[in-house]
Amino acid sequence: MASFIIKPAHLRCVAWTGRLMRELRTWKTLCSDRSYATEGDNRVPKIYTKTGDKGFSSTFTGERRPKEDHIFEALGNTDELSSAIGLAREFCLDKGHTFTDQLDKIQCILQDVGSNIATPRSSARESHIKKTKFTAQPITDLETWIDNFTKELHPLTNFILPSGGKSSAALHLARTVCRRAERSVAPIVRSGEADPDVAKFLNRLSDYLFTVARYAAMKEGNEEKIYKRPE
Repeated sequence: MASFIIKPAHLRCVAWTGRLMRELRTWKTLCSDRSYATEGDNRVPKIYTKTGDKGFSSTFTGERRPKEDHIFEALGNTDELSSAIGLAREFCLDKGHTFTDQLDKIQCILQDVGSNIATPRSSARESHIKKTKFTAQPITDLETWIDNFTKELHPLTNFILPSGGKSSAALHLARTVCRRAERSVAPIVRSGEADPDVAKFLNRLSDYLFTVARYAAMKEGNEEKIYKRPE
């Protein structure tokens, strides 16, 4: 069974994310019409709430918005991005890549990205903003990782296609989902409803995923497909 070392920074990320998600779940319990077990009743709460059956959902600030609202579109894309990274991580674990702890941390940070997006500033109280504030440190971490991988890679002289083995191809797929998430978050940031560093993080994350996809292909000894104009 594959294993990996969880670094202290990753533990802090997990602890922070876990605390925040517990707070979010507590808030949802208080604000929804979900029927939970009463005292002395040991029934397990159901996972479904039925509160979204009419096509509306709630933000962290308590607003009820249509599910097609740009906030939920961005949240869905961010969730899909985390899932795509999770799938790529499994391929990378199988190949013994040493950067999987970075992917773990990124998935934790994406939870924080979602929390920030789910807290529109126009309806947020100071307590909401304090709990979901997004800082620039993850951006700096990505840039450091990108620079370190780039030092080991051959310079790009041609356009490459998503390729280079399952690990690399899966990371390229995550990169394209990241670009979609970034596009959906951009108007929310421009309107002042989310922290600017959220958009910067997603922009840098797509660069990271591109770079680490190339790194995975190199480490596995797989050839990247070069773009050639069809004849």
